[in-house]
Amino acid sequence: MASNDPRRLSYLSSLATQKPTSVPIAPGQVINVGNYVVRAKIGTPGQLMFMVLDTSNDAAWIPCSGCAGCSSTMFDTNTSSTFASLDCSASECTQVNGASCPTVGSGSCSFNRSYGAASSFSATLSHDTLGLGNDAIPNYAFGCINAVSGGSIPPQGLLGLGRGSLSLLSQTGSLYSGVFSYCLPSFKNYYFSGSLKLGPLGQPKSIRTTPLLVNPHRPSLYYVNLTGVSVGRVSVPISQELLAFDPSTGAGTIIDSGTVITRFVQPVYTAIRDEFMKQLKGPFSSLGAFDTCFAATNEEVAPIITLHFTGLDLKLPAENSLIHSSSGSLACLAMAAAPNNVNSVLNVIANFQQQNLRILFDTANSRLGIARELCN
Repeated sequence: MASNDPRRLSYLSSLATQKPTSVPIAPGQVINVGNYVVRAKIGTPGQLMFMVLDTSNDAAWIPCSGCAGCSSTMFDTNTSSTFASLDCSASECTQVNGASCPTVGSGSCSFNRSYGAASSFSATLSHDTLGLGNDAIPNYAFGCINAVSGGSIPPQGLLGLGRGSLSLLSQTGSLYSGVFSYCLPSFKNYYFSGSLKLGPLGQPKSIRTTPLLVNPHRPSLYYVNLTGVSVGRVSVPISQELLAFDPSTGAGTIIDSGTVITRFVQPVYTAIRDEFMKQLKGPFSSLGAFDTCFAATNEEVAPIITLHFTGLDLKLPAENSLIHSSSGSLACLAMAAAPNNVNSVLNVIANFQQQNLRILFDTANSRLGIARELCN
């Protein structure tokens, strides 16, 4: 019995010295996009790609060699010894929405996807080794993009961190146990100083949390229960039905890394904006998407905005609630109303409001955590 101890101790030591998986994050301006990107590698040997971090998409997409309409940075499938396209008989093909397969015989698993307002792409479901931090994830299924239409497709691909099938969490259940967190640096930063931490190891020990809610009709999205908003010391009068989670309509509030500016349904935004203007006084002007702009010299007296979730209050620092004109002379409330259409039932807490915070997504325990962390 004692002779087995050295091997046992060696195993325990390996567990004790395991390091958390951390992947660098930078604002997308390093490749001229508006979202945040992670440093990832694809293939064997690994080819470096700056992929957009998106918590509301599932599948990863990567522009592949020969792609029509793609940017100059593409994944060269011919030089990867571990690349393979998947045919329609692969189990992953059944998990792709809109997969196109021949009615007779076999063929590659192809699909089309729209992205943004007026962009789309066609891709072939494939797999290869995905490198994140020090981890190499073999046989990772992703869309190998072969044609692009429109200009808003992420130029070096997208890493889906949603909750649905083919997402990073779904494909690495045993490795990361359904847990990840990120810290997004200031959007004005040019460096990979933020981090995506994968798995339970290295996550904050003490962090305030709120329950994650599941919408069976929109299973990829991370819903939370927003109960109210305060401007300064005033609780903004908002009808609870405008904030309530309703899986049948999709109404409620989500946390999203891919949207830039927090959007509220029109009556909620109007109530927040009016209280903000009432406390700050004016004069006010509009600038682009923002309708509450004022002289930046008044920024110091702008009221603090607090988002109230079940069990968690998030007090937004000025960096996360005010955005400045390029000249710096104007500061604007960095929020807006959701587009006025039939789907405008969703409140979205976007990445501008998440700067320099550690956002923990713990799907194993159905909770979302937020803690202050400077990662500039």
